[in-house]
Amino acid sequence: MKDTLLFSDVHLKPHASDNPGRKDFIDFLAQIDPRQVGRLICLGDLFDFWYEYRHAVFASYFEVLHLFANLHDAGVELHLFRGNHDLWAGSQLERLTGMRVHQESAILPFGSEEALLFHGDGLNPKDRGYLLFKRVAGNRVLQYLFRHVHPDTAMDLAEWISRRSRAKANGGNPHEGPEAGMVRNHARKLIGAGRARTVICGHAHAPVIEPIEENGIAGLYVNTGDWPLHRSFVRYSDGEFTLQTFC
Repeated sequence: MKDTLLFSDVHLKPHASDNPGRKDFIDFLAQIDPRQVGRLICLGDLFDFWYEYRHAVFASYFEVLHLFANLHDAGVELHLFRGNHDLWAGSQLERLTGMRVHQESAILPFGSEEALLFHGDGLNPKDRGYLLFKRVAGNRVLQYLFRHVHPDTAMDLAEWISRRSRAKANGGNPHEGPEAGMVRNHARKLIGAGRARTVICGHAHAPVIEPIEENGIAGLYVNTGDWPLHRSFVRYSDGEFTLQTFC
């Protein structure tokens, strides 16, 4: 059986100078051998911003989109679980790359077992600003109106919001941050409730593979980490998940 590669939080941006990990991520995609890898799964935030205009695609993403399309044409199964930075990913991305876009969590097979996968955002009840934004962003009227914003203006606005978000988060260890704790605790609850034996997430930028036991149920929590800081990804091969670094 071919391997599965999982990653998240690449946060591709329009300018190469503002893209820690971009070149390494492109090299990572380019070296994937479809004879050995049968499935590629992104746990969200592939882009720092994505919006599906009817007749336009952000030019800075062409190289990555082309690489994904080539992998799909070579027989690699592609999945994206939408994150907080690519909430509006959908049919255009599927058409351009052959990638299946999951709006919510989903269960996928891994060998003879199954795993529950999702990005991991929206779990912090204190983050009221983002929770409100997520509800508003799902409004179809707003999405229609946003389509009339010029792509250059839309990207400039997204970059400004992203810089403010990064400024608030800078300086801390992601493993000790509130998002890492929220995602891990949510995975623990899901395992303890019997919802899943293996839970795979992104969002926290804190790569880890951690056995969990809750309510007498043994399970596994997997977080794929990120690319700007860790260049991390997870390989599933021969029934085992391993955390790896691209270098």
